Amino acid sequence: MAFHTLGCKLNFSETSTLARMLELDGFEKRAFEDLADVYVINTCSVTENADKECRHLVRRIQRKAPQSLVVITGCYAQLKPKEIAEIPGVDLVLGAAEKFNIGQHLKELTKGNSALICSCDIEDVSGFNASYSRNDRTRTFMKVQDGCDYNCSFCTIPMARGKSRSDNVENVVKHATRLGSEGVKEIVLTGVNLGDFGKGADGNKKHEEDFFQLVQALDQVETIQRYRISSIEPNLLTNEIIEHVANSNKFMPHFHIPLQSGSNKILGLMRRRYKRELYADRVQLIKTLMPHCAIGVDVIVGFPGETDEDFKETFNFLHALDISYLHVFTYSERDNTKALEITPVVPIEVRHERNKTLRNLSYMKMQYFTQLHAGQTRKVLFEMFDKNGMMEGYTDNYIKVTTPHRTEWANQIVEWKL
Repeated sequence: MAFHTLGCKLNFSETSTLARMLELDGFEKRAFEDLADVYVINTCSVTENADKECRHLVRRIQRKAPQSLVVITGCYAQLKPKEIAEIPGVDLVLGAAEKFNIGQHLKELTKGNSALICSCDIEDVSGFNASYSRNDRTRTFMKVQDGCDYNCSFCTIPMARGKSRSDNVENVVKHATRLGSEGVKEIVLTGVNLGDFGKGADGNKKHEEDFFQLVQALDQVETIQRYRISSIEPNLLTNEIIEHVANSNKFMPHFHIPLQSGSNKILGLMRRRYKRELYADRVQLIKTLMPHCAIGVDVIVGFPGETDEDFKETFNFLHALDISYLHVFTYSERDNTKALEITPVVPIEVRHERNKTLRNLSYMKMQYFTQLHAGQTRKVLFEMFDKNGMMEGYTDNYIKVTTPHRTEWANQIVEWKL
C-alpha cells in the first residue's frame, strides 16, 4: 500500500494512523512513487486546487499501475463521492464515517469497472477516532478534536467532517505519554476547531473539559519536551491559555491564529465570530507576555464583496500587527456555501494580485522577525531527514534553521546561535 495526503496536519495524522492500522492487517507500506497493490489518497476540500490534484494523482497511478486498487478518502470524498467515483481508475470512495474501516473494505474489494461508494450523510457521522502521525516526520501531529459547529460562509468543513467532537483529556495524556516514551520530542496538537475541544466523542457534551484543561494536563507529561498549538480561533484563544503558554517550558512560544480578513465588513460577510479589534487584542497580549513569540495568520483574499478599499484595510491592519508570517489563501467558490450568494464577485486576476501582495508582506514580516533574533541562542529540534546533505529544524519560536546533515543531531534538541 502507498499513501498520499492532501491538505492539513489533521489529514497527515489520520493518514499515518490508517497506514499503521493496515500494517497490523499485514500490508506493507511503500513510497507513493513506488509500485503498490493499493494506493490511498486522503483528500482535502478547502481549495479547488486540492480537487484537481486528486484527479491528477489518480491519472498518474493509472499510467504507472493500471491494475492497482485506488481508494479515495478524506473531505473531498465525503463532499462529492459521486464525482470522485466517476474518475477513471477509482475503485473505492470512503466517506468520513468509513475511512477508519478501510481494512475491512479492502478485504472485500476487487478491481472493477465502477467505483464502490461507502458514505453516509454527515449528520450521521459521530464518534471520535484518535489519530497521530508517526515516523513520517520528526514532529508528531496529534488529532485531539474533529468537526466544526461554526458556519463560516466560505467553508465546507462542517459538511465534510460533521459536528464538533473530541477526545478526552485522559486519553490525550495517555497517547502523549506513550509517544514520548517512544522517542517523540514534539507534539503538534491539531483539530478542525481546536479551541472547541471538550464536546466529547459524539459532540453533545457541554464542555465538562475544555482546551485550557487539556493544555494544563499535557504540561505535566514528563516524557514530552515540546508542544505546539497548530491553529486556534481568536475567539477561543483565551487570556488564560496565552498566560499559560507564556509560563510553560513545554508549550512553544508560537501561535497560529486565523484572521481571514482585516475588514470588519468582510468578517461579517464571512460569518466569523469576532471583529478585528479582538484579534489585535490577542496579538498585543501575546507580544506583551512573549515578545519573542511567533504568530502566524491565515488570510483569505478575493472574498465576494471585497473591494479595493476592504483589501487595503486588511493589508494595513496586517502591516501594523506584530505578526511573523501569513498563510494566504485565494478565495475559491465551494458548492453549497453561503458565500455563493454574495456579490460582487472579485475577478480571478484581482484575487491573484492580492494574494501576491500579501505573500510579499509575509516574506518581509518573516525576514524582520528572523533578524530580530539574530545572535540569540535558541533551542532547535532538528528533523530526521537528510535533504541532499542538509537538515532542517525549527527553533522554539518557529524560525527555520538549515545546516549540513549530522546524523547525531536527528530528532535532537540542540542549542543554536542564530
